[in-house]
Amino acid sequence: MQHLKYRFEAHMEVHVGSIDEEDDEQGIAHMIEHVAFLGSKKREKLLGTGARSNAYTDFHHTVFHIHSPTSTKDSEGDLLPVVLDTLNEIAFQPKFLVSRVEKERRAILSELQMMNTIEYRVDCQLLQYLHSENKLSKRFPIGLEEQIKKWDADKIRKFHERWYFPANATLYIVGDIDNIPQTVNHIEAVFGQTGTESEAYTAPTPSAFNAMANFLVPKLSVGLSNALSSERAQANGEKKKIRKERHAVRPPVQHNWSIPGSYADSKSPQIFQHELLQNFSINMFCKIPVNKVRTYGDLRNVLMKRIFLSALHFRINTRYQSSNPPFTSVELDHSDSGREGCTVTTLTVTAEPQNWRNAIKVAVQEVRRLKEFGVTNGELARYLDALLKDSEQLASMIDNISSVDNLDFVMESDSLGHTVMDQRQGHESLVAVAGTISLEEVNSVGAEVLEFISDYGKPSAPQPAAIVACVPKKVHIDGIGETEFKIEPEEILASIEAGLKEPIEAEPELEIPKELISSEQLQELSLQQPPSFIPVDQEKKMTKVYDEETGIIQRRLSNGIPVNYKISKSEANSGVMRLIVGGGRAAESAESKGAVIVGVRTLSEGGRVGNFTREQVELFCVNHLINCSLESTEEFISMEFRFTLRDNGMRAAFQLLHMVLEHSVWLEDAFDRAKQLYLSYYRSIPKSLERSTAHKLMLAMLDGDERFVEPTPNSLQQLTLEQVKEAVMNQFVCDNMEVSIVGDFSEEDIESCILEYLGTVRERKGSERAQKYSPILFRPYTADLQHQQVFLKDTDERACAYVAGPAPNRWGFTFEGKNLLESDSTASTFGEHVKFEEQPQELENSDKVMQGKLRTHPLFFAITMGLLQEIINSRLFTTVRDSLGLTYDVSFELNLFDRLKLGWYVISVTSTPGKVHKAVDACKNVLKGLLSSRIAPRELDRARRTLLMRHEAEIKSNAYWLGLMAHLQATSVPRKDISCIKDLISLYEAATIEDVYIAYEQLKVDDNSLFSCIGVAGSQAGEVATGSVVLEEESVEGLQNIIQVGRGSSTMTRPTT
Repeated sequence: MQHLKYRFEAHMEVHVGSIDEEDDEQGIAHMIEHVAFLGSKKREKLLGTGARSNAYTDFHHTVFHIHSPTSTKDSEGDLLPVVLDTLNEIAFQPKFLVSRVEKERRAILSELQMMNTIEYRVDCQLLQYLHSENKLSKRFPIGLEEQIKKWDADKIRKFHERWYFPANATLYIVGDIDNIPQTVNHIEAVFGQTGTESEAYTAPTPSAFNAMANFLVPKLSVGLSNALSSERAQANGEKKKIRKERHAVRPPVQHNWSIPGSYADSKSPQIFQHELLQNFSINMFCKIPVNKVRTYGDLRNVLMKRIFLSALHFRINTRYQSSNPPFTSVELDHSDSGREGCTVTTLTVTAEPQNWRNAIKVAVQEVRRLKEFGVTNGELARYLDALLKDSEQLASMIDNISSVDNLDFVMESDSLGHTVMDQRQGHESLVAVAGTISLEEVNSVGAEVLEFISDYGKPSAPQPAAIVACVPKKVHIDGIGETEFKIEPEEILASIEAGLKEPIEAEPELEIPKELISSEQLQELSLQQPPSFIPVDQEKKMTKVYDEETGIIQRRLSNGIPVNYKISKSEANSGVMRLIVGGGRAAESAESKGAVIVGVRTLSEGGRVGNFTREQVELFCVNHLINCSLESTEEFISMEFRFTLRDNGMRAAFQLLHMVLEHSVWLEDAFDRAKQLYLSYYRSIPKSLERSTAHKLMLAMLDGDERFVEPTPNSLQQLTLEQVKEAVMNQFVCDNMEVSIVGDFSEEDIESCILEYLGTVRERKGSERAQKYSPILFRPYTADLQHQQVFLKDTDERACAYVAGPAPNRWGFTFEGKNLLESDSTASTFGEHVKFEEQPQELENSDKVMQGKLRTHPLFFAITMGLLQEIINSRLFTTVRDSLGLTYDVSFELNLFDRLKLGWYVISVTSTPGKVHKAVDACKNVLKGLLSSRIAPRELDRARRTLLMRHEAEIKSNAYWLGLMAHLQATSVPRKDISCIKDLISLYEAATIEDVYIAYEQLKVDDNSLFSCIGVAGSQAGEVATGSVVLEEESVEGLQNIIQVGRGSSTMTRPTT
């Protein structure tokens, strides 16, 4: 089995978590995780080797993990023993220094406030009701603030002595490890004596280390636990723990299962109402014991449930997308949870508050329809075939699954008691059982999963473990404004009952197209516009440019569409294609604000092409395992297709792309849904501390430019379907497009597809108009707008802040009109401002040549800004978090555009209301401090190694190659050429400290250029200034989806670093 060459993962899982804490210890396991991990000197020594490490705590486990190279140039031999020794120190021999305890106490208190978003509070509410009968409902891993403030080092040490020893841990190792006996010897040498001197009783195994070392066990995504899981339960919760001095094994968590007659009385719906919630959501839970997947019979059940639930998902999300549905989304998840020790089925319905009754009714009605009539023969054949194809695809990629994915699956399966199989074994097993299932069995097994909804209220039905509605306190009513939202449990039950009484009919069989373009139509298209390749390079007149080093081939079609492709065997039998169109939101005019972003969403919502309905197009994609996405950014519109090479999957993807370009259907109801979605985004901004703070900052920095913010209600009302169609289709012109493809195809097949489906697209020109945009300007210094605050009423206190300022774009262009690569900005003049240390040795001639090449290379600023970002992030962590204890989470990010002639940086920091101003000042000091505190060679080396390791890890990914190839032939990004890919590694290696300072000089970090905005939430926040978060006429760009609900974020802590 192959893994990422020369790297491995080692995870130490200690079987102790928040469930093991006493009433006065809530959060102590998480505290130990922090102190042990960040207090380890051996871990610090690993930082320069290219290793990455982190840790987390959940209900039942504390996990420390290290991702490491097998060796380095500087190390004498194998790094595995060093990594194991580090894990031994972290888990079993930490030093509970008072100074470290105090540092981590501050960090955790900041983490607690940072995590306490409305989404986290919703998660907690769901868990409290779902597990009301046991400790899971009141032992969230993050802990309680008042207790975290009190513990001293001695209290923490005693908890560690009680639980942290080798017999109560499991070690997992996955990666490029060939010599298993030697690895076992390393494990025994490091851990063999740890803890034995104080143990009165050890496990009856040859080694005192009662851990299971799991090697090279890969991930299976279809057929076992992961097939039904939407979260990765990363731990083993069912092993018996043998503790020192014969401590009694702790009792497992006791659940009240959702089985018929399990409750004397049914549970009334619970309502969580909060002013920061924007939308209505309801969750109906069913909780049963985990069915361990150990036999073919178990696997058959898993497969039949997946087929059944796939049909439900498709029916709801496709049928209702063709009209204006009463819901935003309806999802039914059936998954095993290792963290919670149970299998949970969840029906989640989200909707605009005014539509909540109909949303519940429709969801219940659709569940009943599937339960009563079952899946059709066509659905059975379709989804069984899709699942088998997906499984076969995974099996073919067995040598490219990352070590961490393999390890996550092993840990999850271990916790759930499932048999672990690799991808090939899993596929063979699925094939073996697939032929034995029948329509009747699928419908029988699937119906059982749905009975808690479809038969709600009947004595024979399982009682829901909980019904929880999360609702806003106020809602916006057109023509009235904000009004109080009222809802009662009885009304929820009445809506469920209404859905139970709605008439239902069997699902009709749909006719699924085998192809979107017939061979006859294709022949006719070729006659109308004979496709051919034309010269890529007008000077050399070459119609095919092949780069041997990268394997990239560049072509250009006679209609003007440039194409790049690369044949790659890294992901067997799969491919990915991306269409990039220049323009994006920057091309929006003052008269049509929001037209591009709403237009792209309209196209996506409609989903129709030619004479085919949305349902037919969706099922065409299901049959060919095509995953398609369409999105817009500030400067581009992009469309991406992931496909399998089996059963003409690539040809099918090209057919779909051709139809989108030539025969898109623009629907009024899809336009209405798109507008409603952005209206909802806009109105939700004041209910999010982070988004309202970022909103205010963006407005100030970009002088209110609405192309970088969400469209306002006024802008949305002004838009028409014709306007948004024109805004999008004006950009879809041949000389403004670029298509890149990477995959395991033959040259003959890919060129055939390119000619037949892209070459027959009608020639349309207009790139100059599509790429034209009004200037984007940073606001000149204004004292009252440079540094602002946002106040948000909330029941809990939180704070966050953003600091931002101008930067050049990726290619050295600035908003002031400068072309830095053609000015003297990259000359060696920065030494006048900063005195550099002498190099320890003379540079080799070849290094000097490469160093000189870097200064004039198109990628100079992309390379040096990337290194600068790593260095600043490291300093922010060391100073603002570790030394000063002002935050848990701080980051520096650069937004470097490709086409637009500007960029910016943003520092994001979370803190407490009492510390947030100090945190912002500290961030600014770090940013400005690179002048007074010079970058050290070790800082640059670490940043370089981090970026090169990341590149090495991702280079086998098709999607990563797509990113590298982007804009190779784009007229809007003229500086991008093949050298930007070929020279990437050598440019990173050639970069010097002086180069990084040249990049740093182009960041505007002076007081007149810095913009900051501090957000504070709490019951007393901004008594006088609550109006400061009322939206004016703009909002923040890049909003995420409407608040999601689930149980994920509250079941475990965030990674420690």
